[in-house]
Amino acid sequence: MDRRDFLASIGLTGYSLLVSVDGPPATAAAERSADDYRRDLERIAPTARLTAAPQERNMTLVELDCDVVVAGGGMAGVCAALSAARNGAKVVLVQDRSRLGGNSSSEVKMHIVGASCHKSRPGWRESGLLEEIRLDDAANNPQRCWELWDLLLYDKVVSEPNITLLLDTTLYDAEVKDGLIESVTARCDRTEHLYHIRAKVYCDCTGDSRLGLEAGAEMRVGHEARAEFGESLAAKVADKQTQGCSILFTARDFGKPMPFQPPKWARRITEKHLRFRSVKTWEYGYWWIEWGGDHDTVRDNERIRFELLGIVLGVWDHIKNSGKHPTSANWAMDWIGMLPGKREARRLVGDHILTQNDLMGLNGEFEDAVCIGGWPLDEHPPTGFDDPDKPPFASIKLKEVYNVPLRSLYSKNVKNLMMAGRNVSASHVAFTSLRVMGTCSVEGQATGTAAALCARWQISPRQLYENKEKLKELQQTLLRDDQTVKALKNEDANDLARTATVKASAELPEAAAVHILNGWVRDEPGRFDNQWAAPLGPDGAWIELAWDKPTTVDRVQLTFDSGFQRELTLSSSDEITNGILRRPQPETVKDYTLSYRAPGASDWTELVKIAGNHQRLRRHEFKPVKAAALRVHVHATNGDDLARIFEVRC
Repeated sequence: MDRRDFLASIGLTGYSLLVSVDGPPATAAAERSADDYRRDLERIAPTARLTAAPQERNMTLVELDCDVVVAGGGMAGVCAALSAARNGAKVVLVQDRSRLGGNSSSEVKMHIVGASCHKSRPGWRESGLLEEIRLDDAANNPQRCWELWDLLLYDKVVSEPNITLLLDTTLYDAEVKDGLIESVTARCDRTEHLYHIRAKVYCDCTGDSRLGLEAGAEMRVGHEARAEFGESLAAKVADKQTQGCSILFTARDFGKPMPFQPPKWARRITEKHLRFRSVKTWEYGYWWIEWGGDHDTVRDNERIRFELLGIVLGVWDHIKNSGKHPTSANWAMDWIGMLPGKREARRLVGDHILTQNDLMGLNGEFEDAVCIGGWPLDEHPPTGFDDPDKPPFASIKLKEVYNVPLRSLYSKNVKNLMMAGRNVSASHVAFTSLRVMGTCSVEGQATGTAAALCARWQISPRQLYENKEKLKELQQTLLRDDQTVKALKNEDANDLARTATVKASAELPEAAAVHILNGWVRDEPGRFDNQWAAPLGPDGAWIELAWDKPTTVDRVQLTFDSGFQRELTLSSSDEITNGILRRPQPETVKDYTLSYRAPGASDWTELVKIAGNHQRLRRHEFKPVKAAALRVHVHATNGDDLARIFEVRC
């Protein structure tokens, strides 16, 4: 280590964005040792140089071994990597861009949507890792800066000691033997490195199924015929067409006339082109500028980029220069995407192919359910903007959210290959709902957790499904990590709280203290069926667990209310942002103390004291204590008059 690296290691240069939600504040950079710095650096920029790569004489080969490889760093890949790592797996995350987040990143700027779209049944906002990330973003990024969203995702990943992150790195080869992936190879031309990576389980979160393609996994492209799965919304005849891609832009009012001259290759847009495409505001536009579904969205990417840019600039020319929108005079673009936001490419085939009838609840519930979806069945014509006589979408709302089974998240013919995101095992009709990033995120958490357990137990994903005891452990692990699985509740045999009795300083008649032990951690808006709630008096409010016999406890998990009845996403659209609270959610407990009472004692001993919390899920670990009772004392919320807690686990 040279002098500059040593100074960095002790915190004399740079700064840290690290925020701990699981205990005391993150270790300051100045408190890190040189060994800590070396270990972190090796995860972020591994340089275990061995030999020159065969037939790549100017590239350096780096050998890596891990438990789980995650290919693709969009929201599915980020959540898969984090969940696998937090469940004990050593993870290598390979991302072909310089930033994480995929379509949600500053390169595309598409806001995350999902099950929370249900207006008839509100309150189904995704929980788990996505909720953690959204709450951090709302609290720390009120200015709606996309680059800070990128940085938040980067911080989450590089702060996880079990993850090695490879940015600007493309996976391009897989070695497969007897239906098992033995290794993959990826390249980073920026650093002139080839990475040869061995793992036990491989997760394809690339969206385009690049890992599955290299591994020889069975896959599908395009529309199935209506008769194949009996789907009323399917095409009469199968084809290879997909949904198209979009390029977005943002604009703002500069307070003075801002002229615009389009390039010669921009499209000429008229009112005819906009027959079914509304131009009302232009601070953020427009998902309906969609093109390329009747082409190959992978191999024709450059053509698709060119056509989309031509349409975007043509639409902006129409807004600025047609005379139809005079209030746009002072407006100008301040950003335009250069990376097409992709909706659909290849889909991998699993042991179960999700269909329209599954999502509509016509086939019953899955015994191997691991996450939820709920976006409408949302079809877009492959011809997109080039077919102005067709509406840009046809949407069929679903009456209920639906569960996604484990069998749709692993490959049918490659034994140790899993998937999450736009490439899960589904028919095209089902895909039109599953494709959105909220659903991709929870699929990622399910896949990463399952991959970690498979690596730990040295079994395949199919064997995990077949072993019903281990399948239940997977589901209970997901619930413990705040993943929502419809109709499943906490039945964790290790949760000591379930053997306790409960009392509180006060409780609303409909929000009894005992609700924190019923296993459910969300309510319909306006109801208190599954949480304790009490008015915050001058001394706050408390809730207490007590055991008949002394009980040894070393870990406590708290689930607070974070306002699931509202949308919570980062968007450049003022209309979508209206109603979203870009701050800590008012219902969430802000300041609290966790204490215990020893057997035979009358006094309480403080274990943890937290101030400034904005997270829904909090975990606290401490040296084992023998307790007769445990108390959570709420001192303040982030604005609500009630102390609210869904669950206490011990």
